[in-house]
Amino acid sequence: MKRDTPTPLQEADESGFAVRVTQSAKSVAAKVLPVSSGATALLFGVVMFLVTFGMVMVFAASSVDSVRSEQGLLSVVLRQGLFTFFGIPLMLVAARMKESFYRRLAIWGVILGIGLQSLVFTPLGDEYGGNRNWIRIGDVVSIQPSEFVKLALAVWIGYVLSRKGAKVREFIPAWIPIAPVAILAIGLVMLGRDFGTVVIMVALVFGAMFIAGVKIRHLLAPLVVVAAVAVPIVLSSPSRVRRIQHFFDGCTEAEYYAGCWQQLHGTWAMSGGGVLGVGLGNSRAKWNWLPEADSDYIFAIIAEELGLIGAITVLALYAVMTYAFIRIIREATSQFTKIVTGGIMVWIVGQAFVNIAVVLGLLPVLGVPLPLVSAGGSQTLATLLAIGVVLALARSDRQSIREGDTPEDVMLAVRAEGRA
Repeated sequence: MKRDTPTPLQEADESGFAVRVTQSAKSVAAKVLPVSSGATALLFGVVMFLVTFGMVMVFAASSVDSVRSEQGLLSVVLRQGLFTFFGIPLMLVAARMKESFYRRLAIWGVILGIGLQSLVFTPLGDEYGGNRNWIRIGDVVSIQPSEFVKLALAVWIGYVLSRKGAKVREFIPAWIPIAPVAILAIGLVMLGRDFGTVVIMVALVFGAMFIAGVKIRHLLAPLVVVAAVAVPIVLSSPSRVRRIQHFFDGCTEAEYYAGCWQQLHGTWAMSGGGVLGVGLGNSRAKWNWLPEADSDYIFAIIAEELGLIGAITVLALYAVMTYAFIRIIREATSQFTKIVTGGIMVWIVGQAFVNIAVVLGLLPVLGVPLPLVSAGGSQTLATLLAIGVVLALARSDRQSIREGDTPEDVMLAVRAEGRA
């Protein structure tokens, strides 16, 4: 076998942060991933670190509310641990599937995802925080199907656009049948009033199409239409209007209890952490001052307990994850791999950006969790499964490159796939 050409990451300074993470993860990745590269090992390592770190922070942020609700000190973290316990093996199983498996699954996956999302409007549907976006079976099992619809959309869009080849440069062929299916899937989530998830799903669709090579001007026109439709939808909800007003005008003393409670206490929690933080488990905000401390606002607890250093570390980890995604996209020869990875990258990294920006006050309040860190079984399972899909496609892509292929051979194969 011909030795792989060293990547820029492998040639980097051994003291670099990304290199250290790659080296520590590669020995583990080599045992669970049949064919691993620097980028996939880096992605695997960052994901495992974030999942472990998330468990610690979920326990730290939820312990007080768990005791107050008389569910037990470990109730929330044990539930999160259960989803993680099943999610990691699911990710590893997904990472061993072939690209052809996901191509065959694409259409059925999006049909199943839309079908599950439709169930939220049946007696099985459950409402929380004003959003009807969950399916509840009994008193124990609760599923948020929109999280799995994101993954189904990413894989299906990759399947459709990879088959179109050069036609993605034309307006109508690029958007048909993407637009009708995406409108149906996103519309069902919108009917459940989960505007935060809608924003992430719209970003996923446009991001995947951009990676596929759709012309920017062909993306701008639909984006303007989406923005125009979003305006009356946002204005139809008094709570959303208040959030936007508070974002632009700030919060007055009179609005402290009306709509600024969460935003202000999140800001105060972060400012109270300073550079080094108040210490793990010593947050004051989690003592019934900050709503959703273990989910949507967990970054505020991280900044309070671990300080500026902890917050920057989390940001750095998502930056490294973005770098790994981009490396996988750049090294891929399969258009299907590029598009699916790009869509999943926009989903996970984009959602992390939105969550952190909301906590920092850079965006109006949107209820989206911090991927792999916040409490939430559905988002944990769906995100880990999505990472497994990316690892599988990257592995299949590397295996498909025959020994002795030159870069010209690879480019010819890519062009042939585009014409197919």
